[in-house]
Amino acid sequence: MAKEATGTAGKTAAKKKTAKKTAGSTKASNRKLVIVESPAKAKTIEKFLGKGYTVRASNGHLRDLPKSKIGVDIENNFEPEYTTIRGKAQLIKALKDEAKKSSRVYLATDPDREGEAISWHIANLLGLDPADASRIEFNEITKDAVTAAIKTPRKIDMDRVDAQQARRVLDRLVGYKLSPLLWKKVKKGLSAGRVQSVAVKVIVDRENEIRSFKPEEFWTISANLRKDEQEFEAKYYGMAGKKAALSTEADAAAVLKAVDGADFIVSKVKSGTRKKNALPPFTTSFLQQSASGKLGFTAKKTMMLAQMLYEGVPLEDGNTVGLITYMRTDSTRVSAEAQAAALSHISKVYGTEYAPEKPNIYKGRKNAQDAHEAIRPTYIENTPERIKQYLTPDQYKLYKLIYTRFLASQMMPAKFETLGYDIEANGHTFKASGSRILFKGHLAVYDSRTDDDEQKMLPRAEEGEALECLGVIPKQNFTQPPARYTEAALIKFLEERGIGRPSTYAPIISTIQDRGYVQKEARSFVPTELGEIVTELMAKNFSDIVDIAFTADMEEKLDGVEQEGNDWKKVISDFYGPFEKDLENGEKNIERVKLPEKISDVICEKCGANMVYKTGRFGEFLACPNYPECKNTKPIVKQIDVPCPKCGGKVVVKRAGKSGKSFYGCENYPECDFVSWDKPLDEKCPECGAYMVEAKFRYGGKTYKKCSNPECVTNQKKKTDAKKES
Repeated sequence: MAKEATGTAGKTAAKKKTAKKTAGSTKASNRKLVIVESPAKAKTIEKFLGKGYTVRASNGHLRDLPKSKIGVDIENNFEPEYTTIRGKAQLIKALKDEAKKSSRVYLATDPDREGEAISWHIANLLGLDPADASRIEFNEITKDAVTAAIKTPRKIDMDRVDAQQARRVLDRLVGYKLSPLLWKKVKKGLSAGRVQSVAVKVIVDRENEIRSFKPEEFWTISANLRKDEQEFEAKYYGMAGKKAALSTEADAAAVLKAVDGADFIVSKVKSGTRKKNALPPFTTSFLQQSASGKLGFTAKKTMMLAQMLYEGVPLEDGNTVGLITYMRTDSTRVSAEAQAAALSHISKVYGTEYAPEKPNIYKGRKNAQDAHEAIRPTYIENTPERIKQYLTPDQYKLYKLIYTRFLASQMMPAKFETLGYDIEANGHTFKASGSRILFKGHLAVYDSRTDDDEQKMLPRAEEGEALECLGVIPKQNFTQPPARYTEAALIKFLEERGIGRPSTYAPIISTIQDRGYVQKEARSFVPTELGEIVTELMAKNFSDIVDIAFTADMEEKLDGVEQEGNDWKKVISDFYGPFEKDLENGEKNIERVKLPEKISDVICEKCGANMVYKTGRFGEFLACPNYPECKNTKPIVKQIDVPCPKCGGKVVVKRAGKSGKSFYGCENYPECDFVSWDKPLDEKCPECGAYMVEAKFRYGGKTYKKCSNPECVTNQKKKTDAKKES
C-alpha cells in the first residue's frame, strides 16, 4: 500500500511538473518581440512594455549594398543587390531564433525613411510579410508614446522604402562610377557624391567671389546730439528727405561744411509699438545652425548629442528617460498635448499674460516632409536646471537650447515702444531711432535679438525742437567681400535651395573635410587646392552633378517617390542615361591631373631627394618624389615638449594601424617601450609619484588631469572635480 501510495504521489508530482512545463512553454510562446535599432533604446522600451515583451536591437542596418562592388544591376532595371553586412550574421540568427519563439514581431526602427527601409530589410530576413501590421513608430521614447504605438501597428510603407532605395541606389551609382574616374585622373582615395560635390562647389564659388571682389569706398556721417542731458546718435540720410550716397571724401566734406554751425531741428517724430514674434521650435537644420552659432558645436557633434538625448538619460530614479523628440525632422509642427503642457507651464511659472489664448502655429518650409513633430522636450517639467546634474556639460547646453527655444515658441510676442526722428540741419537730413521693451514675452526665455535690436530709447522731443550738437563725425568705409561659409551658413544655404536633407548635412560636412577638399580656418570653410581642382574638373565634365538647380530638382523627384508613389526606378533611369554618356566622355577627354607637390626639408636617406608631403588614409606622411624607383616613406613625427617618463627621450605622437587613433610613444622605440593613449604631462602625481596625463571625457572633448597609475586613489577624485568645474 505504501509503495502504491508513493507511486501515486510520484505520478501526481510528475503531472504537476509537466503541467508547469506546459504552462511555461505557453507563456514563452505568448511573448511578443519588439525590434529597435539602438541597444540603449531596447533597455528603456523593455521597461516600458513590461513582462509580455522582449526587446532586441538590430544595431542599425542588417543588409546593405556590398562594399566590394557597385551592387546595382544596371542591366536589370537598377535592381539593388543586398547582402548581409559583415559581422551581422550572428545577430540575424539570434533575431530569427527570438522571432520563432514569439507570438508576434513588432518592427520599431526609427520613424523616418531610413528606419522604414531597415524594418523592411528585417522583415525580409525574418520571413515576415511586409503587408502585415507589424510596423510601429513613435516620435519620442516615453511610456505613453511607446504603449500607444504598440496599440496601432501598421504595414510597412513601401513608398517610404522605395524612396530610401532610390536615394541609396542613386548615391551608389554616382559614388561608385565617379570616384574611380577621379582616382585615375587625379589621385587615389578621392570620392564624389551627389550632394557632397555641390557642397564643395558652393565653398569654392564663394572663395572665387572673395578673390575677385573689388572694394568700393563709401562714407558715413554721424551726428552726436543731446537732449535733456541724454546723448544719442543720428545717422546722415540725405538731402531734403531724399536718400543720398556719400561715395567719396569730397561728398562727405561737402555735407560737413553745410552743417557746420547749423541748428539741428526735429522735423518729424514717428512713435509707435512693434511686436517681435517668437521663433519656431527647432527643425534639424535650425538646431545645427543654432548650436553652431550659440554653442560652437559642429553639426556632427550636435547630432551625436541629440541622439543621446533622444535615446534617453538615467535620471534621479535610475530609469532612463528620453528627453527630446526625434531629432531628424524638417517640421515645425507640435502636438496638441505638448502645446497644452507648455501653456500650462508658462502660465504657472511666468504668468498668464505670457501664455497666448490659442497655441502658436508655425508655417513649415515648402518641401517639408512633416512626418514628425519639431524637436522639443518630451516632458516640459524636465527643466534644464532640474536635470542638469544627470547630464554632461555639453548635453546640458544642447538640451537647454532645445528646451528654451520650444518653450519660447509657445509664448506671447515681445512688445516694444519705438521712437524715431527726422532731423534737419541746413537742408540735410539725419535719422535717429530707439526702442524699449514694454513686454518681454518670449524673450523672457529665449533671447533671439540681434545687435540691431539692442537699441536704447531716445529722449522725448517735439517737432520743431532744436537739439544740441556735440559734434559731427565722418568715417571712411569700404564694402566688404562676402563672408566664407561657416557650418551654420553652409547648412542654411543648402536647405534654402533644397539640396540634400537635414539628416545628411552632418555626414556631408564631415566627408568633404575628411577627403581634403575643404578645411576650416577660424571656423569658416576654405577650399584646398585639391578641392578646387576636383571642382573644376567636375564642373567641366559633370555639370549636372554640381549644378544647384539640377540637384534640387532631383531631391524633389526623390521626394515624389514617397509622397506620390512615383516609380523610383524610372527616376534612376532618367538620370542614368545622360550620366553614363558623361562618364564615357570623361574617360576619353579628361587628361591626367598633375597635383603640385609640397616639398619638405627632409632628405630621403636612400636617394638624396627632398621628400614630399603625401596624404594617406591616416593623414599626411612623407614620401620620396622618385617613386616608383625609390619607395621610401616616413611618418611625420610630431613631438610634444615632455620627456619620456621611462628613459628621458622625446615623446612623439603616433597613429595606431587600423583605427588611425593617435597615441604617444618614445622616439627610442624599440629600445624604450613607453606608450600611452593619454597625453603625458611633465608633472608628478603628489600621491604616488607616477607621471600625470591629460585625459579626455568620453563626450564633449573636454580634458582633465589624472595619474597614469590606474591604482592611484587620486584618479576618481580628480575626474569628479573636473566634471564639477566644467
